[in-house]
Amino acid sequence: MEIDEAKRAARERVWAALDAEAVDPRGAAGCIPSFAGTAAAAERLAALDVWRDARVVKSNPDRAQLLVRERALRDGKILCMAVPAMDNPNPFYALDPERVSIEAAQSKYAADVAPTVGPGQMKPIDVVVCGSVAVDRRGARVGKGAGYSDIEVALLSEAGLIGPQTTIISTVHELQVVDTDLPETEHDFSVDVIVTPTQVIYCEARRRPAGIVWSHLSSEKIRAVPALSRLFARR
Repeated sequence: MEIDEAKRAARERVWAALDAEAVDPRGAAGCIPSFAGTAAAAERLAALDVWRDARVVKSNPDRAQLLVRERALRDGKILCMAVPAMDNPNPFYALDPERVSIEAAQSKYAADVAPTVGPGQMKPIDVVVCGSVAVDRRGARVGKGAGYSDIEVALLSEAGLIGPQTTIISTVHELQVVDTDLPETEHDFSVDVIVTPTQVIYCEARRRPAGIVWSHLSSEKIRAVPALSRLFARR
């Protein structure tokens, strides 16, 4: 509970700072916030060698990373995007740039034009782009608290689709990069690279789970995510 409280406090500090300076209209709380400078961060990310070399990119569906997802499709990359709330037995959209338009980078359009796939139908992931509320310079991150990003990475790691070859990147505003160490638990993953509108930060302390940490999941969460329920039943 102390870790949960520390994460909650970090979220609230960053949300308040963003509302004061970097989001318009206000309303960052409860969200992966779409910050001022998302376009600049997306361009800075796209200039990285690891991005240019990537063939398959997995991204969260939040608006803060919309321009990153659009750039992936423009650059001819296969884009895997999580279904909101992972409420499908196949919890990812598979976006082929040769088959869908740029509008499919928005989850409301992806649902109409892209198939949903599970880990067994996916290719290994070269780059994961995740949204964050706060990140520290070691690469520890805090999301909005629902836990979906951790579950997505754990599912793909357990399937062997995320591994040592995968680079995990978060695009954030400078105000989201905190100088104090954020708390971590066994199921948390860290990011390898932080990209802001003005800088790229490389993180040295890589941390990612080998798979799903079942003891950290409530029975309610397992039931709410069909892919987890199916996998749990096979244990």
